[in-house]
Amino acid sequence: MSPVTHFLLSWLVANTAELEPRDRALVTAAGVIPDIDGLGVVADLITKNSPRPLLLYEEFHHILAHNIAFFLLLVIGSSLLAKRKWITIFLVAVSFHIHLLCDIAGSKGPDGSQWPVCYLWPFSDSWQLTWGGQWELNAWPNVLITAAAITLSVFLAWKRGYSPLELFSHEADRSFVNTLRTRFGGK
Repeated sequence: MSPVTHFLLSWLVANTAELEPRDRALVTAAGVIPDIDGLGVVADLITKNSPRPLLLYEEFHHILAHNIAFFLLLVIGSSLLAKRKWITIFLVAVSFHIHLLCDIAGSKGPDGSQWPVCYLWPFSDSWQLTWGGQWELNAWPNVLITAAAITLSVFLAWKRGYSPLELFSHEADRSFVNTLRTRFGGK
């Protein structure tokens, strides 16, 4: 799925409990950061016409940060940074695993290729998660999930007084929420 969809879904997970902004950021990050292993695409594009092109994206996406070891690092980091530790750690776990579930369900390439999620890596390559019904990145279920996440995020922003923008800019967040409440009435 798209990183934007992962971001919105993770922010929604963070809003299932009364969390401080920092804890919401940790939960949201846990559902987005696994795609850091996809940044190899930049090097791949730069070197694609060279004599020895890199294939970092193809070789490492859904491997380096889509596994139990990376998950444990997220849990340790969250336990050190969270204010409400236990609920934040639980929601970090939920957010991370929703990311994996979404990738297993909706990340098929246009050529029909699938990236298995190597959940036990680096300890073992034996358990690679795939689903035969996986749909393509641009398939209607992904569009529907993204649209639903946007709709619910806007509703929660109107209702609670903060939006996913809070993670980037408090001023943009206030402006967005004020615009929603001006347009649709205050909460």
